Amino acid sequence: MATASAQQLAADTTAAPETKKSAKQSDQIEAVVVTAQKRKEDASKVPLSISVISGEELQAAHINNFADVTRAMPNISFSGASGSGAGLSNIEIRGISSAAGSATVGVYLDDVSMTTRNLYSMGSSEPKFFDIDRIEVLRGPQGTLYGASSMGGTIKFISNQPNLKEREASFYSEVSGTKGGGTNYTVNGVVNQPLIPGELALRIGIQTGHESGYIDQVSPTTGNVIASGINSQDSSVVKLAMKWQPTRNLSITPSVFYQEVNSKDIDASYLDLPKNQTSKLVREPGNDRLLVPSLTVNYDLGQADLISVSSFYQRTFNRTQDGTTVNNLGSAVPDTPPGLAAAIGALPSAVYLQNQIRQFSQEFRVTSKPYDQKVSPFTWLGGVYYANLHTNVTDNEPIFGLNATYAAFGANPADPGQLGIAFPNDNSYFSERHYRTEQKALFGELNYYFMPTLHGTVGLRYLQATDSLSRNGDDYWNGGPTSSSVSSSSSKLTPKFSLIWEVDPNNTVYTSATEGFRLGGNTRPIPASLCASDFANLGITEAPTSFKSDKLWSYELGNKSRLLGNRLSVNASVFYIQWDGLQQDITLPGCGFDYETNVGKAKSYGAEFEIKGKPTSNILLGLSGGYTKATLSSDVPSLKAHAGDPIQGVPKYNVSLTGQYSFNLPGDYYGFARAAAHWTGSSHGTLVATDPDYQRPAYSTVDASVGATFDRWELTLFVKNATNSDKVIQRPNVQSVSEGYRIAPRTIGISLAGKI
Repeated sequence: MATASAQQLAADTTAAPETKKSAKQSDQIEAVVVTAQKRKEDASKVPLSISVISGEELQAAHINNFADVTRAMPNISFSGASGSGAGLSNIEIRGISSAAGSATVGVYLDDVSMTTRNLYSMGSSEPKFFDIDRIEVLRGPQGTLYGASSMGGTIKFISNQPNLKEREASFYSEVSGTKGGGTNYTVNGVVNQPLIPGELALRIGIQTGHESGYIDQVSPTTGNVIASGINSQDSSVVKLAMKWQPTRNLSITPSVFYQEVNSKDIDASYLDLPKNQTSKLVREPGNDRLLVPSLTVNYDLGQADLISVSSFYQRTFNRTQDGTTVNNLGSAVPDTPPGLAAAIGALPSAVYLQNQIRQFSQEFRVTSKPYDQKVSPFTWLGGVYYANLHTNVTDNEPIFGLNATYAAFGANPADPGQLGIAFPNDNSYFSERHYRTEQKALFGELNYYFMPTLHGTVGLRYLQATDSLSRNGDDYWNGGPTSSSVSSSSSKLTPKFSLIWEVDPNNTVYTSATEGFRLGGNTRPIPASLCASDFANLGITEAPTSFKSDKLWSYELGNKSRLLGNRLSVNASVFYIQWDGLQQDITLPGCGFDYETNVGKAKSYGAEFEIKGKPTSNILLGLSGGYTKATLSSDVPSLKAHAGDPIQGVPKYNVSLTGQYSFNLPGDYYGFARAAAHWTGSSHGTLVATDPDYQRPAYSTVDASVGATFDRWELTLFVKNATNSDKVIQRPNVQSVSEGYRIAPRTIGISLAGKI
């Protein structure tokens, strides 16, 4: 597998399903067109650090999730949120990491934002890498064009679009086995059909898949296996897109993306048991559904292009956590009648979480034509954006059999001598939160060409936002029935400055200074009756109910070069970031609650590089890596953290080494061999030094594949995690249980891809 850099992608050597008659390939590295600045451009002319992986390469390298992507690209990482598993990870870029407040990385499907606030109950949206043209990772703040929350960077999933001219049909199937697990499979198909050639086309894609589990549930008393492979996962994806071009100047593209992922449990196991075992009493399944319909209109105005993007984004994520430890009432129940406290303390409990996100957004933008020195020294882009985001989180936490156990001992939990409160339907906690965030923004960028090889950019975005939180709560752990509502508003002007110089046709240098920010917000009230001792330890009388926006300035210097007759490409950049008013989560260990607030300052600096070379036409080599030093710049007494302490979730470095060799086979066939090694440096999972996830070790993975192409088909034998690395790389704090997340065990499989 070879990671594509900003200015090149060797599509001729990575395109898995195409017909190949000979192993003889081009001896040059091809350029890449990206839409990082919301217009099609050669990536080597864009003044920011970008990495690109094509859809063909994703398929060829068997990259199928966020974790795989982060290992293949410099200075991007992931952290498990509330346990590792589908839909539970957060993404960090260049050390800008926070599991609280608003997101730090923007996530886009084409032009549709799927960026939502950080919540304990879920992570980032994770669209499957199916019928994807490419993934673009834009490092550094992207606030001018992509708005709030793109302060660390933006990830764009660019879909293949309907082809008005030609019928296309492709097929892909994959079967594999995981050590200690079972059989995995993926099958998909895509059909592109012109209905009116040159005017109307329909593109349809369907995918289904199964990932076997490798974690076993055992009895907490006997250690015997109760269920095998409990963390299995099933998924399905449907994509529909139609393109209508009634005139040369107008195109209308409605599309729908739907995805459902059913995970039977999370990927974390108990660290005090043999490898990949858990003795949880309550299984933790999840159902994650994404629906993204959109309508894109492009109209050529002559001197400029008008683009309208209307979209709706909905995510429904219902999941269960094992709440047996955090909801244990054994120590709160009186000693009489004898045996009652022990019986109550042994009862299992669940945390039922229902998350729903709904967002409508509308963007209009007008983009000038590409630079032409005969026409004007200016190019420009301007637009307006509106989004209305609703997020609902419902939390029910029953302790199974609680009322029946009380009755068996002839007692009642509502009696003054007992807990003094009833538990309707055995429920110990209920909370319903509704967040609403409304954004309105004006944005624009102006480029001025001092000469054809030197131009500067000034960008601005002005945003106004309102945020509100209404909450209802009840039951024992809530301190009884409560209701609250809080709202806030904010505005922000976000600037961007950059300068790019094409030293010669093959060498470009650039520099930039960019501001990024996140919206502030509101947080749930904390019951003082349960958390008084925690408040006293922090020197406060109550927890804040809101937090402010945080912001950063990022400074970058980079180059993009093509050398040795375009046989070698080198991209490199250095950066320095100052971050003020970090949004972070404060955990109250005594009562188990937490709240979000602003905690101080931080800085991040580092570098990344991507090198690709073709010493011969049949050999493609790649080397990429990144280094990040992200630390606090001020003390955070509430977290017992000090200036100089590392920011959570940020590996010190990551390195990726890739290679591919193509060769002829008898007849009109050719073969190939690919290999990739990835190293990820040590990091810290939290700012709290006493947390078990504080120290995360360095680790490595090795993947490889061999195969052959014949006619329109390609057959591949592959292995992922070839060394079967089983190091515990994260220890997420899931309901106060010592759990660990390992890399998925060695997986060996075979795939068949073709065009029909």
